[in-house]
Amino acid sequence: MTDSHDHSFSTRMSHAGRAGVRIHGFVNPGVHRGSTVLFPNCEARRDSAAKRYEQYMTYGTQGGPTHYALEDVICEIEGGTRCTIVGTGLAAVTLPLMAYLKSGDHCLMPDSVYGPGRNVANTLLKGWGIETTFYDPCVDEAGMAALIRPNTKVVYTESPGSHTFEIQDIPAIARAAHARGCKVLMDNTWGIHTFQPFQHGVDVSIQALTKYVGGHSDILLGSVTVNSEEDHLIVRAAASTIGHYASPDDVWLALRGVRTMAVRLKTQEAASIEVAQWLEAQPQVAKVMHPALPSHPQHALFKRDFNGGCSLFGVVLDAKYSQEDMFRFINALKLYGIGASWGGYESLALPTTGFITRTAGTGDFGGQMLRIHIGLEDVKDLIADLEQGLQTLG
Repeated sequence: MTDSHDHSFSTRMSHAGRAGVRIHGFVNPGVHRGSTVLFPNCEARRDSAAKRYEQYMTYGTQGGPTHYALEDVICEIEGGTRCTIVGTGLAAVTLPLMAYLKSGDHCLMPDSVYGPGRNVANTLLKGWGIETTFYDPCVDEAGMAALIRPNTKVVYTESPGSHTFEIQDIPAIARAAHARGCKVLMDNTWGIHTFQPFQHGVDVSIQALTKYVGGHSDILLGSVTVNSEEDHLIVRAAASTIGHYASPDDVWLALRGVRTMAVRLKTQEAASIEVAQWLEAQPQVAKVMHPALPSHPQHALFKRDFNGGCSLFGVVLDAKYSQEDMFRFINALKLYGIGASWGGYESLALPTTGFITRTAGTGDFGGQMLRIHIGLEDVKDLIADLEQGLQTLG
């Protein structure tokens, strides 16, 4: 290939992380499994210590050719220079927090943060003497600056929030954070490909590769991508110290999944907007929380910073409906599974009211909430299923 930036995203996803088209061999890279790495002599093993954070085999936990190929692909997607692959999306959340924070430090997290991320802050980090303040995700630059303390080291972001879909002003937050020497971490799973984190001031980008990269709801995987050698050494050293590792079989499945991700993302985004617009017009629905809709409160930020969206959004039912009513609606659906995660080929509907925590006064949404993920089913069938489900509400 020529310079990858000469090509479209779909072309890059077809070619990144493999040997090329002018080779003799299989199209896909193989699965490399192993623990022990052999060296030709003692001197070579001694010298390998200086390369342990490179794409160089020293021991199984440091990865091998299969991992390196996926690292390259994720860097291509995120616009970064270095990537560390870990076993789950939650591991990708916790790794940089542990890498950049120590006892006595202060961390800022949006009130809309992924629930298990909040749990990490309130349990492990708190137990290690690290204080976390949860802030309004819609904070502006001045508001963020006012929250930063002398001991604040990390400003964590998630845009949009994976349950309530607030878009954060990442460039403004990053300006305030960097002016005071803080690192900006971002869970960019919703915005994979459509939000380029390092162009907007992010230092560390987190992905749950379980979602759209895997694409088939059959792997658990995460990534931490950076854009500087300094940050790479910090993240990779922490991963090595803790012993983070990802199964090469799952990594290989992610490499296979990413080849079709561009097509899936585009198809599922278009379908989700069509479904969201239909839901917005239904009398049982108070509002739809999809950043791509003009009705979304931060739609202007979305249009400014994103070049597209994905297939996950929220729905708030009319205030007259109870949680039991919402459960009855979801239970009546025939094409939407009830389960966590998203980004796969299957549609999902998940209650969120009663299952999310807010502590910064940002938790009043005016009605029962659910989260919908649109898969690859026919849109007409998905809408018809929602229509018959809504009829249970009267």
